Amino acid sequence: MKIPCLILCLGAATWGSLIRPQGTEPLRLVQSIPMPSIKGRIDHLSIDLANRRIFLAALGNNTVEVLGLVQGSRIKSLEGFQEPQGVAYVPEFNQLVVANGEDGVCKFVTADAFRVAHTLRLAGDADNIRYDSEAKQLFIGYGDGAIAIADPASGQLLGDIKLEGHPESFQLEKSGARIFVNVPAGPHVAVIDRRSRTVSKWQLPAARQNYPMALDEAHGRLFAGCRQPACVVVFETGSGKVVANVPIAGDSDDLFYDGVARRIYASCGEGFISVLEQRDPDHYHVIARIPTAPKARTSLFVPALKRLYLAVPKQASHEAELRVYEVQDGGS
Repeated sequence: MKIPCLILCLGAATWGSLIRPQGTEPLRLVQSIPMPSIKGRIDHLSIDLANRRIFLAALGNNTVEVLGLVQGSRIKSLEGFQEPQGVAYVPEFNQLVVANGEDGVCKFVTADAFRVAHTLRLAGDADNIRYDSEAKQLFIGYGDGAIAIADPASGQLLGDIKLEGHPESFQLEKSGARIFVNVPAGPHVAVIDRRSRTVSKWQLPAARQNYPMALDEAHGRLFAGCRQPACVVVFETGSGKVVANVPIAGDSDDLFYDGVARRIYASCGEGFISVLEQRDPDHYHVIARIPTAPKARTSLFVPALKRLYLAVPKQASHEAELRVYEVQDGGS
């Protein structure tokens, strides 16, 4: 055995399991979409599945990039934003909603002519956006601690839910009325009843800086990605009890649960995608630590396409790009 391979295997043991041998990785890079002239930090992404378009918040560039997945190239660069952070495509209205961090403005943009139809002004640092298709309501995290509820048809504010700190990633239950919210200032997970708008909280034991989040609703498990230490904390959603804590790469900012493959994908600014396998609802192990690029920490998993889209900011040696990874089947 060659020495580099031995070192790799020994190092992998500290991540909970051995890394898969070459050729059997759970994600395979299949495409790269260039984004020339895009500089600085890149934030969140959304997809127009019907038209195969990705919308990407180029925060450092003050633009939203529209990328064609069929063409494999940029379709348009939308200007007029101030540190765009959250983006959400709402198919019922063929509308793109963009949350701006610098001024707290949320712009409702038509996704055909790319015209601003409505503007909602929040009190600074507008960030993550989620859409409830049944209630036809938007939920937008912003400010020092609040979730705004907005009407996508009119752009009007319908209400606010106050929190104890700025909300990072959050997830909506589909079979229930709860919203789970990462509040790093706690640090805790805020649990909102969106009918009564009451809030309870689950504390994070021995972990801080909880930014990304994913939900396995079928098995009643919530995943909170933390940066100190770098790990995924697994909650049982019935009780709020912590059932697992799994190390991942550092500086995670997006986290997704793949219910078909029963995996978790964590994109991490340290320069890796950490892939965890769910053996059962209470047991998880790392099956891959896929090298990417420094600060490539935001991504989007699209189950219908079996693709993970990773935003890679401009590096010293090459331009910004969107890397496309295909999910590979097979056991560990």
